[in-house]
Amino acid sequence: MEEYKDEIELMDLLNVIWKKKWLIILPTLFCVIIVGIISFLLPHIWEVDAMIQPSKFFVQNEQGTFSEVVVVSPKQIAGQINQESYNRLIAAELNLDIRMFPELKAENIKDTNLVRVSVREKDTEKAKLILLSLFRHLKVELDGKADIEMKGIDSQVKSKEIDKIRIENEIKIFKDKIKIVEKRKKEIENEMVDVRKRIKLIEEEQNANLKKEKRSESESLGMLLYSNEIQQSLRYHNTLNELLNNKKIEEMDLNIEVETKQKIISQIENTINDLNEKRGRIDYAQLIKEPTSSLYPVSPRKKLNVLIAGILSLMIFTILAFFIEYIRKNKAKNKI
Repeated sequence: MEEYKDEIELMDLLNVIWKKKWLIILPTLFCVIIVGIISFLLPHIWEVDAMIQPSKFFVQNEQGTFSEVVVVSPKQIAGQINQESYNRLIAAELNLDIRMFPELKAENIKDTNLVRVSVREKDTEKAKLILLSLFRHLKVELDGKADIEMKGIDSQVKSKEIDKIRIENEIKIFKDKIKIVEKRKKEIENEMVDVRKRIKLIEEEQNANLKKEKRSESESLGMLLYSNEIQQSLRYHNTLNELLNNKKIEEMDLNIEVETKQKIISQIENTINDLNEKRGRIDYAQLIKEPTSSLYPVSPRKKLNVLIAGILSLMIFTILAFFIEYIRKNKAKNKI
């Protein structure tokens, strides 16, 4: 019974639509035509977009791979553009009325350091000039921060080069000292050779006197003097030997100092090379994609506007038809 009732109500609705079909169709067609004409007469709006890469430098991690580090976060740049931070600067540069300035939209492209900037404007050349002007202002700001980074690197390199020169001078002083020590060692060694020769000569004279069976008192006294002189020469030889060992130790210490300083210079040179590589890895802001106009106008969307107008008009005039039919039935009941 309920299904039968539902079928009757559905048929009533279809009957109303059929009876009022011209009330629905004609106004709907009229609205569609009006919207179509208006959409056709409206000026075409084009979207012009550009892609900007902020100033950046590369940092090498412990694994030896490089990662990008931007001087300013792309999200921060996009936020400043969306907050109209550059609109007045661009308007002043291009002599545009700030009240009529088009809206700039910016976004950080996902998983990249790129910023996409777009503007919708009927004059594509004007839109391109606006985006180029925006890039120039951004470049000055971003490259200025990159220059600060560059100057910081140059300052570190200069400081390291000064340290290198200072240590090289210290090495030169140590090497001069080594030459003096080597010369002194040679002198000591020569003197030790002379002492040994003298001892040998005295011992030979002493042995010659010992072979004599009868010695005078003066010869016996000479034997005693020979012994004393040999002992003194041996003591002097030992002193020279100790002095030679000290000089060897001093020479060794000086060589160690030179090696240590040379290692420090090697470390400084590596640091300078790393800094120069870092300096060479700094990239200034670039316009990755020149301002480019869309292939087709983004507004007005004629087909979409006509479709929406048709759907809305159909709905409105169908409801209006039911409302009129409802009023008619109420009047008929009241007359009865």
